[in-house]
Amino acid sequence: MRRSKRIVILGFVLMQFAFSIKSRQPQDDFCGIRNTSFQSEEMVNFTVYYSVAGIYVNAGNATFRVDLENMNNRPVYHITGDGKSNSSYDWIYKVRDRYESYIDTATMQPLKFIRSVNEGGYKKYQNVTFNKTANTAISNEGVFKVPGCVQDVVSAMFYARNIDFSKYQPDDRIPFSMFLDNEVYNMYIRYLGKETVKTKYGKFRTIKIKPLLVKGTIFEGGEKMTVWISDDNNHIPVRIESPLVVGSVKIDMMDYDNLRHPLTSLIKLRR
Repeated sequence: MRRSKRIVILGFVLMQFAFSIKSRQPQDDFCGIRNTSFQSEEMVNFTVYYSVAGIYVNAGNATFRVDLENMNNRPVYHITGDGKSNSSYDWIYKVRDRYESYIDTATMQPLKFIRSVNEGGYKKYQNVTFNKTANTAISNEGVFKVPGCVQDVVSAMFYARNIDFSKYQPDDRIPFSMFLDNEVYNMYIRYLGKETVKTKYGKFRTIKIKPLLVKGTIFEGGEKMTVWISDDNNHIPVRIESPLVVGSVKIDMMDYDNLRHPLTSLIKLRR
C-alpha cells in the first residue's frame, strides 16, 4: 500500500475497511439518524498504551471535543480530535495529529473535514468540503463523486455513537461509506454483543464491536481491532485494543466532561 494510504487516527480507532460487504441490515443507519448521544462542549480524553513484549507503557494521549458553531448560516457540530505521542517516545515515533469535522446538526452529515497529521515524519494536510446537493467531495486535490450519506473519519465515529444496537444480533454487520485520501471506502462495523470490561478508569457495561481494517503501515488488516463503547445513552469508547505491525496498542478513556447523559454504564470507579 502506498504511503499516502497510511492512516493513524490519533493513535485511535480508524475504521478503514477493505471490502464491500453484503449485510443483514441496510445502510439506513448512516442516513438520516438523529443525534441523541452527545452535545456541545463534550470533551473525552484517552490514554494510549503501547506494548512490544506484553508490558503496556503510556505512550501518548488523544482528546475529542465538540463545539456548536455556524457554517454558511446553518448550525454545525465542530468536532476536533488532537493526538500526540509523549515527548519521551517522540524519538521512536513522533505523532502530532489534528482532525476536524463540521457536521450538520440536522442531518448528522459532514460538511467539511480537515486532516493535519505528522506521524513519524510523514506529513499530510487535507481540506475537504462536501457538497450534499451534487454528492461531491472537493479537496485540495480535486473534485470527487461520493455517495449521498458518505462520512469522514471523525463524523463516522460520532454518527456511529447514535446507532441503536438493540436492533442487531451478534455478528450482524452495519455498513457505511467513508471518504478519505480522495477515495470512497465501503466499510462496516461488526456488532458482537455486550460485555463487562475493566479499564484503567473503571469497570463498565459495554457494547462490543469490531471494524474491519485495511492493512497499512501501522495497523494489521482484518477484524483485529476491538472497541468497547459504554452501554448507556452516551456510547463513548471506553477501551480499544488492536495489534500493530510491530507490537500492540490499548487505548482507555481516562477523563470526560459535559457528557449529554449520566455515565450509567460505569459499575465501579478504579481510582
